[in-house]
Amino acid sequence: MTDDNAEAPRLRLMDRPDWLYLLREFEALYRHGSAGGSRPIRSHRKRVRDTLSAILDTNPEVALRAPQVKPVTAHLNRALDRAEGGAVSGLARALSRVADRLTWEWGYEKVPKALAQKYGYCEILGPRGPVKAEKLILGFVLFAPRTTYPQHSHKEIEESYISVSGAWSENEVAVHAPGSLILNRPGDEHRITTAELEPCLLAYAWVGAEASLAAPGMKLTATRKSRMAKGI
Repeated sequence: MTDDNAEAPRLRLMDRPDWLYLLREFEALYRHGSAGGSRPIRSHRKRVRDTLSAILDTNPEVALRAPQVKPVTAHLNRALDRAEGGAVSGLARALSRVADRLTWEWGYEKVPKALAQKYGYCEILGPRGPVKAEKLILGFVLFAPRTTYPQHSHKEIEESYISVSGAWSENEVAVHAPGSLILNRPGDEHRITTAELEPCLLAYAWVGAEASLAAPGMKLTATRKSRMAKGI
């Protein structure tokens, strides 16, 4: 006799190999990638990989959310195709294995109409899952060609991007190719632009206080006038 009211057993990461392998690819990127001689980047890499390793050791819960697409996800297959054979191909292949189970979001209550067509992100590990964690967020952000992601910052959150596919620029001071890492310290204002013909896929990591990661308060922070005044 079965109990109809019994809760279904909670699935753990070891029960979901595709998600486990994806997170192992993240861990490898932050363990083996270069810091380029930068102490802050070296420290950030260590924080991410040590925190992730500790989370993996706990075999965290996996609670899949309903898959959700955004207009920009029409560019995902192209971004993954372009990543084949590149510097971050392992991460791209692992992502492709769960592509049909991703929950793409905007993260803002109000999204400019043009941006809503060209941007979306999905959280892989963090408070919003699907792999549950409180001290680290890992995910991906996808941009269509010819996208300008407006100036913004993250209060009390340290953020890095690792390029997976496509070329892009932060604050229009350099062009970043697959394999490169950019670090934004808490409060750093940054603005992203992407290339004319190809989409851009970035992996990201957020570290910070648990309260900040649980409620990051994402918002676009600057008008064009204030951005120009800061040279951004």
